[in-house]
Amino acid sequence: MRTKLLRVVFLCLAFCLPAAGQKQNLPVQININLSEVKGPMNHIWAWFGYDEPNYTYMKDGRKLLGEISDFSPVPVYVRAHNLMTSGDGTPSFKWGSTDMYKEDNNGNPVYNWKIVDSIFDTYINLGMKPLAEIGFMPEALTSGPQPYRHYWKPGMDYRAIYTGWAYPPVNYDKWSELIFQWVKHCVERYGQKEVETWYWELWNEPDIDYLKAENKVETYCKMYDYASSAVKRALPSARVGGPHTTGGGARFLDAFLKHCISGINYSTGKVGAPLDFVAFHAKGSPQLVDGVVRMGMRNQLKNISDNLKVVASYPETKNLPVIIGESDPEGCAACGMYTNPENAYRNGTLYSSYTAASVSRIFDINEKMGTNLIGAVNWSFEFEDQPWFHGFRDLATNGVDKPVLNVFRMFSMMKGERVQVSGDLQYTSDSIIAGSVRGERTDINAFAVKGDKEVTVMIWNYHDVDLQDEGQDVTLTLKNIGFNKATLTHYRIDSNHSNSYEAWKRMGSPQAPSPEQVKELEQAGKLQMLSKPVRVKAKNNELQLSMKLPRQAVSLIRLTY
Repeated sequence: MRTKLLRVVFLCLAFCLPAAGQKQNLPVQININLSEVKGPMNHIWAWFGYDEPNYTYMKDGRKLLGEISDFSPVPVYVRAHNLMTSGDGTPSFKWGSTDMYKEDNNGNPVYNWKIVDSIFDTYINLGMKPLAEIGFMPEALTSGPQPYRHYWKPGMDYRAIYTGWAYPPVNYDKWSELIFQWVKHCVERYGQKEVETWYWELWNEPDIDYLKAENKVETYCKMYDYASSAVKRALPSARVGGPHTTGGGARFLDAFLKHCISGINYSTGKVGAPLDFVAFHAKGSPQLVDGVVRMGMRNQLKNISDNLKVVASYPETKNLPVIIGESDPEGCAACGMYTNPENAYRNGTLYSSYTAASVSRIFDINEKMGTNLIGAVNWSFEFEDQPWFHGFRDLATNGVDKPVLNVFRMFSMMKGERVQVSGDLQYTSDSIIAGSVRGERTDINAFAVKGDKEVTVMIWNYHDVDLQDEGQDVTLTLKNIGFNKATLTHYRIDSNHSNSYEAWKRMGSPQAPSPEQVKELEQAGKLQMLSKPVRVKAKNNELQLSMKLPRQAVSLIRLTY
């Protein structure tokens, strides 16, 4: 009886127009033309990053990485800070260490690859690849003062993190030799063929206090010249790039590109520096307005547009691979919602719908600029042994997946070529850059991919303001489909599906859930179907589907034939 009831609910709410007597609203019309191909479905989402590298091989970190690797159809690239930082390997907020470099009493180098090998071994064994960050400065090489490490916690002044690790080297030759030895060691351990598929990049956000220097551009360019020379000396075919500036660092990015193209290399004395890819960051800006979270997607998309304009302005860089090294709704994963209430979006469906809507627009901006975007790093991982759903920007809490991870599961199922989406659409990438998603209407839009004997369509109902409603009627029309019958599977992220957070709240928000409750939460955190798959028939080479899509919900329609 329960199965029959669920099927009736599915058919009435997911694929039927509202019945007589229900509150009517004009359906949003979305058209998918399968004959209008836009380009390949590059899995730019399959890039992740985090500050605390030692979580990589810990229990929940390894579990999460394994899940991501398992559902991704392509090798996932992982970027982590603090791979060169001195310390005993104990992680804390915005901190990690590998202790790869020390000096003996005579100033001779002592290399130790044990911890960094544990990190990279985890990636390689799971079929992942490093976006290897050359940073931060080992204590024996820093030109900075004490204290070397910080003990920052959420709620403290963020500027407290910038301690001795953030300074340039006191000796560039020793630092360059360290980088050379590290890359050489990786080639010996993992093989040249494997390391050739990695990306090596220098530092993080040198345009702000992640690099403590009087002239940041000049200092970073000098560091880059020595670092890139060392990488290429160890492996000439290695891929190296930068500068991983903040979203507002377009001027810094421009100066760096000019240096790589025509500047005098500080290490070699020749003109230019090797540059195999370009990287920058992009962040949104949520706020708390009258007690309600209001997101700021405009800022993130504008960051991307501004920086891609710089990349596209030089013929030497226009076609280079581009990586958005951090691409997120805001800038501090470790700043929880209790110390920063504007971050309360992170546990629920607002984070999911934001991610769906923003990733789709990133494709549009890259296409408009004519650039070669290959990756957008989601700076969200997990925080080991922290309170349940504490409001960090993470993909899982205590080993339980959050709703946002299911958006990436949806993207992983979209294989083939992107096709044209049109219809009654209120927002575009340009309109969001102009004013974000603040209008009376929500952003109901879709992202569609045509594959081998299948079609996948992601549909979202997003708005910057974190409010819920009964949902919007949506009519989806697929044209030029090329098949008569198909099996339709409808996946959903909303308050009742693919949502461990709502399940946890229904339990009473336990901070010490029982083993049985943990199993229930783990199941609730997986991507769920709205109902069982159904067979559908096309008419005149078209297929029309209707659904009610709640605000901040995301659906994935999968048609196989």
